[in-house]
Amino acid sequence: MRKALTGVLSLAMLAGTATAAGAATTGDTANGVQTGQQAAAQDIRDRILAIPGMSLIEEQPHPGYRYFVLNYKQPIDHRNPEKGTFKQRLTLLHKDTSRPTVFYTSGYGLYTKPFRSEPTTIVDGNQVAMEYRFFTPSRPKPADWSKLDIWQAASDQHRIYTALKKIYDKNWIATGGSKGGMTATYFERFYPKDMDGVVAYVAPNDVANDKDAAYDEFFRKVGTKECRTKLDNIQREALIRRTPLKKIYKQYAKDNKFTFNTVGSLDKAYEAVVLDYTFAFWQYSLAADCKKLPTAKKLSDLELMNTIDKVSGFSFYTDQGLTPYTPYYYQAGTELGAPDMKMPHLKGLTRYGYQQPRNFVPRDIKMRFKPDVMAGVDKFVREKANRMMFVNGQNDPWSAEPFRLGKGSRDSYVYTVPGGNHGSDVEGLSAKQEAAATASILEWAGVAPTAVRLDESKARPLAKPDAKLDKVDIERERGLRP
Repeated sequence: MRKALTGVLSLAMLAGTATAAGAATTGDTANGVQTGQQAAAQDIRDRILAIPGMSLIEEQPHPGYRYFVLNYKQPIDHRNPEKGTFKQRLTLLHKDTSRPTVFYTSGYGLYTKPFRSEPTTIVDGNQVAMEYRFFTPSRPKPADWSKLDIWQAASDQHRIYTALKKIYDKNWIATGGSKGGMTATYFERFYPKDMDGVVAYVAPNDVANDKDAAYDEFFRKVGTKECRTKLDNIQREALIRRTPLKKIYKQYAKDNKFTFNTVGSLDKAYEAVVLDYTFAFWQYSLAADCKKLPTAKKLSDLELMNTIDKVSGFSFYTDQGLTPYTPYYYQAGTELGAPDMKMPHLKGLTRYGYQQPRNFVPRDIKMRFKPDVMAGVDKFVREKANRMMFVNGQNDPWSAEPFRLGKGSRDSYVYTVPGGNHGSDVEGLSAKQEAAATASILEWAGVAPTAVRLDESKARPLAKPDAKLDKVDIERERGLRP
């Protein structure tokens, strides 16, 4: 972690940042002249750091904004706050306290460079991003893993929201993609009065962990038969040539000092990577990428190895690859659930099957699955969803088990991006649906222009495009796999 800044930033830096589109103020300027009220409240950093438990790690300049990387002191156990605290990282992209705020989380570690999520761009607002508890360095010491659950994490968000709402008092929208979309949904489930809306992207909903036929059905139909056959053959060939390819893998592991204590053996890791190949292909690729797939039997051993490595990564199931994701696999094996697939095209070639989360968490960490947790979330969404939006990808494996709305839901929507993968967003929807979704987000944030209220087809993002802030693929930047 970077050393926390305790001194005062130079006047030159403050002045430079303050001139960027009024970023250092909490209101608008009149003909470029600050009012007395603005001058009094100019330093938003001081207001943020006046929050008990909040401390500064660093401030990074970006035109039009102030951007802070912060620590916030959180209880290890929100039910028993007297039992200790830990520091949780968050970032704050400050535009103006007169604008709405988007609360983003990936559900994993924290990306600390300035970026805007899609809802932040749509509403032209501020953005708070939270590092999920137990992802380093936001991990209690010692780590009591029983305190890693969706209620504790939602309570982290609730405390951050409560603290910052005193400064950012306009509407708030929760958002995130994949596990972040799940996190935004769980936050709404436990604290339904906090947010004014939720936009959850590609969020899987594993209601019954022992019933995963939806994934088998997905892989029987996704793409074309030709594409599915090519992918199947690459997996089959990799298992048929297991012995020579494992020799390459063994040397690769030796060269990089990789170990396999958690998963149990190089052989288990090898098979896990091969079995992930088709899932990972559809997670990040598009149907158009099928034409680039090679014919498995024509590949040399090294070419076949590289083909799989580029998609599912042979470093991932090493101890070094798994360690950053221990919190994810712990949650998958205790509450969230995880996919399981039969893979009939690999019959007679697999030794371990599609391995489950317990295999990817060190054995000294105890795990017990709680089957009622996801059922409770699903019930809430079906019966009480209010101002919730779910955006899925047609060709995204994680969208095989989506959230669905019920009779009790109000002003809530489920959209599917045609041909979309795990990066699906509102912009990828049809023009009519994109406008409808954008109009809803603007309305929930309290910034819908009159023209949009009269005709949602006129809905557009309010923020101007920013190549450095927008289109940042957080998962790719941080190498996320699950």
